[in-house]
Amino acid sequence: MDKLTVQTTINAAPDAVWAGYTEPARIMEWNFASPDWHCPHSEVDLRVGGRMVSKMAAKDGSFAFDFGATFTEIAPERLLAIRLDDGREAVTAFEPVAGGTRVTTRFEPETQSPPAMQQMGWQAILENFRRHMEA
Repeated sequence: MDKLTVQTTINAAPDAVWAGYTEPARIMEWNFASPDWHCPHSEVDLRVGGRMVSKMAAKDGSFAFDFGATFTEIAPERLLAIRLDDGREAVTAFEPVAGGTRVTTRFEPETQSPPAMQQMGWQAILENFRRHMEA
């Protein structure tokens, strides 16, 4: 299946965007797609072969899951590649542009949900990240 792409431009410098994207305390502030969800826990071992895990949870306690991955490539402030626990891969690029930083993630979709739904979910999280960074 073809990879899906989500993208946004954030009014912040690449170093600030990188920090917001990779620091566990910051991740917990934005890593959810809608206001009825949250990210109550995040761990990041930012090195090739290191792990990241974020707990995604409905605020009403009805559902939660761990989103885990292993870092496969890291170029600080430029690129972050991961292999999700289910074997899919995702790459996020951070590109300086006029007015800030363009963040682009290309990811392999899973097979249980329609690709359009997955793209909408990943885009919603990325937009939540943008709002967090620009607040």
